[in-house]
Amino acid sequence: MDDKLNVTYLTVGGYIEVNKYRFLYFFLTLAIYILIIISNSIIVYLIWRHQNLHEPMYVFIAALSVNSLLFSTAIYPKFLIDFLSDRQIISYQACLFQYFLFYTLGGADFLVLAGMAYDRYVAICKPLLYSTIMRKRTVIFSLFFAWIMPATQSAVPTVLNSMKKLCSFTLKGIFCNNSILKLQCVTPKLIMIYGTIVLLNVAILPVLLILFSYSKILLISYRSNREVRKKAAETCLPHLLILISFSVLCAYDVIVARVEFNFPKTVRFIMSLQVILYNPLLNPIIYGVKMKEIHKHLKKLLNLEKQRWRQALAGQCGDHDDHSVRVAVHRGRAQ
Repeated sequence: MDDKLNVTYLTVGGYIEVNKYRFLYFFLTLAIYILIIISNSIIVYLIWRHQNLHEPMYVFIAALSVNSLLFSTAIYPKFLIDFLSDRQIISYQACLFQYFLFYTLGGADFLVLAGMAYDRYVAICKPLLYSTIMRKRTVIFSLFFAWIMPATQSAVPTVLNSMKKLCSFTLKGIFCNNSILKLQCVTPKLIMIYGTIVLLNVAILPVLLILFSYSKILLISYRSNREVRKKAAETCLPHLLILISFSVLCAYDVIVARVEFNFPKTVRFIMSLQVILYNPLLNPIIYGVKMKEIHKHLKKLLNLEKQRWRQALAGQCGDHDDHSVRVAVHRGRAQ
């Protein structure tokens, strides 16, 4: 405890031999963070730039990419600081803020995926009512709800945790999630019960809605022609891949916090990395490859960049050749 500043500092103890591999960790993390920023930003740019992508499904995809950018920014810069520091520490206040962002943005992912599933359900199962149900106002409200609801619900345990006495000051993880509950002298049952309610609202209920929507879609697609089945597979398969990966990692986070499993430090480290790596990196890759319209615009963008590079290189070569000719002429005159 720093009496002058009245700040409690925690040691981030989940890293594996960080002093030995600090530069390897730093450059790998920096490369991954840059890749996440570039890939998700490209998806957002393509959807914003092209009018034919201004549909609810693509707006939800853009929202997922924005959420991934915010989520990664809440985690990765602290990693980079830790890898270059002699001591891996974080103030308890900053840790609680990271905890709040982690569960707010994580819950938002589930709710945005639920909105996407409902959009696909209406598009495939009730196509004649699609324009009536999925209005612009509906999409805006869904996205607003997807961020506000988990934020308000995550704020309560954050405030409650800030008032609890700590008996341990070493985090077993590499970022602040439910592992901060293990630092408290006594974890109140109220926080555990409230956490269960939040988990139900922002994860379990959205997953049930998603499964219900996709079961209806599969049933309709099975009874329809081949073209409908192909369209359903193209739009729903990426959503299911994202949902499965995120649900598994969310289940791990809940198990670690609520069940007294003594996971080895290496296992905790690897699983924690997957929690913060998969979705921000998988979202743009899956949607950029699997979604036909996004993939088409992505190819155009890449081809355009290739042409610009070639023109720039050709211009440089042309300038070099002109310079060589001028030098040769000058030498000829001198002789």
